Amino acid sequence: MRIYKENLPELVCLNDYGGNYQSYFDAVYAIFERDLMLNRPKFGSNRLSLKSEPFFQQRSYSFYHFTHKGEVEVERIPDLRRCERIGWVKPTIENSEEWNLKFWEQSRNGKSRVCIQLSVEDDVDYYVILDVHVRYILIWTAFVAEYEHEKRKKEREYQNWVRENNGKTYTADALILKIINDLIIKQGSLSGDPVTPLTHGQ
Repeated sequence: MRIYKENLPELVCLNDYGGNYQSYFDAVYAIFERDLMLNRPKFGSNRLSLKSEPFFQQRSYSFYHFTHKGEVEVERIPDLRRCERIGWVKPTIENSEEWNLKFWEQSRNGKSRVCIQLSVEDDVDYYVILDVHVRYILIWTAFVAEYEHEKRKKEREYQNWVRENNGKTYTADALILKIINDLIIKQGSLSGDPVTPLTHGQ
């Protein structure tokens, strides 16, 4: 399915708030709070959570990840492109199957994650990252692909994952179940305890 900006919530632009950063970030946070805290989205049948603490500037810790960029945690800077698209996070997650979006498993620093790619025909590519744990799943961050090489890198990552799984396709629930079972087996192997994989979603 082709996705256009008209299929998504309108961008939230700084100019709409007269260039006032305080008013702008208050408005962006209100959308974040409405969509991701008060009305938590589902990926498949899995209800998602956020990492709220430690609070940063009296706001949920996760908000910092959704609106700032940078490799060094304490040196991240505001990213207006992320802020503008804060309303895209929830529909990207909840429509991942209906819109036939690409989503795949990725590993980052020992963490098991899911990357969901939203390709917008008349805008940038947008990515939402989920952090999967045995008992819960966090909406970790979201960002845009600012450069073509970033899009190519993500496409290679996706194609490599497809090859590693012999071309097998997964529903959202099946992918989460696979990752959780892999985590259970890994934890059991580390502890030496017997493990019993799950047979259904959360």
